Amino acid sequence: MSKKKTRKPSHNNIQNLQDTILSILKKDRNTPYNYKQIASKLNITDASGRNQIIKKLAQLKAKEEIEEVDRGKFKAINNTEYYTGILDLTSKGTGYVTCEEFTDDIFIASNNVNKGLNGDTVELYIYKRRKNGRMEGEITNIITRKKSEFVGVIQIHEKKNFAFVVPDDHKMPTDIFVPINKTLKAEDGDKVLVKLEEWTAKSSSPNGKVIKVLGKPGLHNTEIHSILAEYGLPAEFPKEVEEFANQIDLEIKPEEIAKRRDMRKDLTFTIDPKDAKDFDDALSFEVLENGNYEIGIHIADVSHYLKEGTILDDEAYERATSVYLVDRVVPMLPEVLSNGACSLRPHEEKYTFSAVFEMNNKTEILNSWFGRTVTYSDARFAYEEAQAIIENNVDLNKADVIKNPNKIDTTIPADVSLTGQEYQTSIEVAQATLKLDELAKIMRGKRMNEGAISFDKVEVKFNLDQDANPVGVFFKTSRDANKLIEEFMLLANRKVSEFIGKQKPEKTFVYRVHDEPNDTKLESLKNVVSKFGYKLDFKDRKSTTASLNNLLKEVNGTKEQNLVDTLTIRTMSKAEYTTKNIGHYGLAFDYYSHFTSPIRRYPDVMAHRLLQRYLDGEKSASADAYQEKCKHSSNMEGLATKAERDSIKYMQVKFMQDHQEEEFLGVISGATEWGIYVEIISNKCEGMVRTGDIKGDYYQFDADTYSIIGQKTKIKYQLGDEVIVKVKKADLVKKHLDFTLVGKPE
Repeated sequence: MSKKKTRKPSHNNIQNLQDTILSILKKDRNTPYNYKQIASKLNITDASGRNQIIKKLAQLKAKEEIEEVDRGKFKAINNTEYYTGILDLTSKGTGYVTCEEFTDDIFIASNNVNKGLNGDTVELYIYKRRKNGRMEGEITNIITRKKSEFVGVIQIHEKKNFAFVVPDDHKMPTDIFVPINKTLKAEDGDKVLVKLEEWTAKSSSPNGKVIKVLGKPGLHNTEIHSILAEYGLPAEFPKEVEEFANQIDLEIKPEEIAKRRDMRKDLTFTIDPKDAKDFDDALSFEVLENGNYEIGIHIADVSHYLKEGTILDDEAYERATSVYLVDRVVPMLPEVLSNGACSLRPHEEKYTFSAVFEMNNKTEILNSWFGRTVTYSDARFAYEEAQAIIENNVDLNKADVIKNPNKIDTTIPADVSLTGQEYQTSIEVAQATLKLDELAKIMRGKRMNEGAISFDKVEVKFNLDQDANPVGVFFKTSRDANKLIEEFMLLANRKVSEFIGKQKPEKTFVYRVHDEPNDTKLESLKNVVSKFGYKLDFKDRKSTTASLNNLLKEVNGTKEQNLVDTLTIRTMSKAEYTTKNIGHYGLAFDYYSHFTSPIRRYPDVMAHRLLQRYLDGEKSASADAYQEKCKHSSNMEGLATKAERDSIKYMQVKFMQDHQEEEFLGVISGATEWGIYVEIISNKCEGMVRTGDIKGDYYQFDADTYSIIGQKTKIKYQLGDEVIVKVKKADLVKKHLDFTLVGKPE
């Protein structure tokens, strides 16, 4: 006789039953539930457990927290206030939701995320407070997905009737199920782009389909295209957009010139990186009879070719920005415009949008003019050539140069003839460069005195061979020639913004704003830099900016420079585009916009259009429409920045693959519970030394001193300490470096 199966009754009280019932009813607040349905959701099958549910339902009804809408069927009384916010998932599966109504983020336990994904706009309710006093909530609805496409590695099941894609994104908490007929014939182990299709209530993983096979993991083009795909950035233009661009009339026509200020006879030149292909901006310079200077900042008139309502404009808006990866540029505009018609190339006439200023030797602006122009670039200088002019600071005059041509050989472009008008032009451009540099330094000094913060962070660049393999690392720093261009671009951006911002009645415009830094982040920075012996004073704005500038100056050239520069930048609020002007904290400007790079930034195109609209006397544009465009532009800028950082990280890992047997001197750039981060001084590559890999002792993290400490030896590895490391593992797919700690330098 078979033994009858028995279930163990739930004589004990079910823990948190009231909260659990309320959670079920509030999550699906439009559906009534009876005690059996609730029991089923809780996997309760015995009589004792069901009786507890019946009793708790009666209590909740008596307290008027739920209502009986039909015999034995209950719904939550909607006295709970629901909120909307953005979900930020952690790699552990828990999350935080940022809501406008609350200063602090709302913690979401992993079992209450309810299929929310990182960046989603979600609905939630707050149902209790955590033990530490912080609010906790549960997601009740996904309003909009941040993204529906993910990059990952496909795993084909042995029986080949289905597959899973394991996402690269460490914040994606689940893999994605793909039916075999939706794999796009991808092979096992391929890196693919998969699109979510549905996620049913009973499924632990969403269903999806492969929409692009990117290639084998670890291959250069696979990883670069994966970076673009991860952030939803296009690798190429649609065919119809290219065809539309190729059909645009690019001829400079007399009837169009007649509508513009003709500045073709003004001495005009560009200063750009030596490998630049698109030239957004040019400067013109003239000494006036009264001894003042007329300085023109001339910007490519992209809006002349980019007409609203066209597929070309739609594509440019969607992209919103060019993306600068280590080995390539993904442009906002097709090449026929970005490198051709709109690029202010030497010895070519171009349609431009200009800000022209009369300025004296004190850099006081006496007159301003804004409008459409036609210009002719007399010369093109690389930053290195302009820098040579500034550093040589020779007294250039035609007679002296003709007698001693070698005197300024390094100050003029190599392709400029040393005779005739072109040579005379080079001399005039060199003289103009010296004066503009002098004026720029005065303007920069004024900005610093008014509270601007000077960020001259070192940029990591790579020397690449013909196959895009990194063969060397170098650092790009901002020198006088770069700062010359920067100051005059800032001047144009500020004055255009000010011109429109001060008009009455108020006009809609696209501002570039930067809020004040977060006090908590400033205090955190203060704690970190104190470990290196630096002091900061944050009692008011003036002392704050003075302290930060002094800090950035003091760390210049030190081993901790990159770390401190990075931490200081992180204390700042994010700059963004908006129609609501609050000024720019970092630049110390009350009015600021982006006007000077329309080839690579869509907000600059919008600024051009709005400026021309108001110069033509038209009424103010719709603030709501432009605010939406500003929000989109800010979002796309953020994605482009992340992609650019990922490409640098990828190239650093690739570079270090060939240096695995070498020892490197590094500085500890971070300390956590699981290890220390080390940045190699010679190439700025950062990797991790895991605590468990350090031999000879057991190390624990000390949050107060930003260090890890050996329990037996008491050896301390602290933020800012120099250490010697070797590469343990260089993972191209994860873009991650693991180091082995060799020890401290003697």
